[in-house]
Amino acid sequence: MTRDPMTNNHCETPPEGGVLETLMNRELENTCTPRRGILLACSVVLLFTTAASAQVDVESRSFAEAFFISHSVDANGTRSVEWLGSLVIWFLMATSVASIGLIGQLASTNRQARIAPEKIMHRASEYLDAGRYRETMTMLAEPASRSDFATVLLGGLERAPSGFQSMEGGLDQAATEVIARRVRRVEILNVIGQVSPMIGLFGTVYGMILAFQSIVASGGNADPVLLAGGIGTALVTTFWGLIVAIPALAGYAALRGRLDASLAEAISEAETLLEKFRPGPQAEGKTMDIDREDASS
Repeated sequence: MTRDPMTNNHCETPPEGGVLETLMNRELENTCTPRRGILLACSVVLLFTTAASAQVDVESRSFAEAFFISHSVDANGTRSVEWLGSLVIWFLMATSVASIGLIGQLASTNRQARIAPEKIMHRASEYLDAGRYRETMTMLAEPASRSDFATVLLGGLERAPSGFQSMEGGLDQAATEVIARRVRRVEILNVIGQVSPMIGLFGTVYGMILAFQSIVASGGNADPVLLAGGIGTALVTTFWGLIVAIPALAGYAALRGRLDASLAEAISEAETLLEKFRPGPQAEGKTMDIDREDASS
């Protein structure tokens, strides 16, 4: 203990090293305080982010659920599933999946190689130019040569004994059958594209009926929450009707255009080859050559 010369009072003398430790502790406290603040701020931000994320997840689930299940709310605020509206939505969803699968299946079966294969058309032309009529018919009847072109041309060649006009009639009949069979399958997409908006419109009308029933039940002062169920059903069913119709009609247009082009090529090539049998200065007697070939064999 020492005496202060200015105040003549006694004061404690800090032990050796005490001043340095005090300064270091203060410096440490000044350094740790910002770090504690940063950690606290990060904790608060993380807490709010977690809460907001949970709320967004709930809202997202509710929003997504509205596209798959129709709900209604009664006057007591009880939320329940609207089964008729939900059935319309589920039916349109199943139709959408079926139409997309049908588009893929028709795109595979209506390829150029199945309708007018270049290799088969070239071989048929070579055989007919060489006078190998019976070999041409045998080749066209083979499973490896199965195509619309082979069916059409074979339908004409099989009537060779009855004359050229009969051959033309056989080719036209075979071509009509081939076109009808191909187009009938593709037309399914057109039907789906035309009917699905009508089913969606049915859901629209049904949803509006539910909304107006809510207005009547509340005496003309319906809570918007009560109206939301019916209006939601109307909008969602219309949405799914368009989701089904747009791909179906687009696929129908694309497939029908490609199918018409391939069938026209196959039938045109078959008619060109059949012209080799038309009676005339250069083709006289070719119609009966198949019969002579049969007799010689």
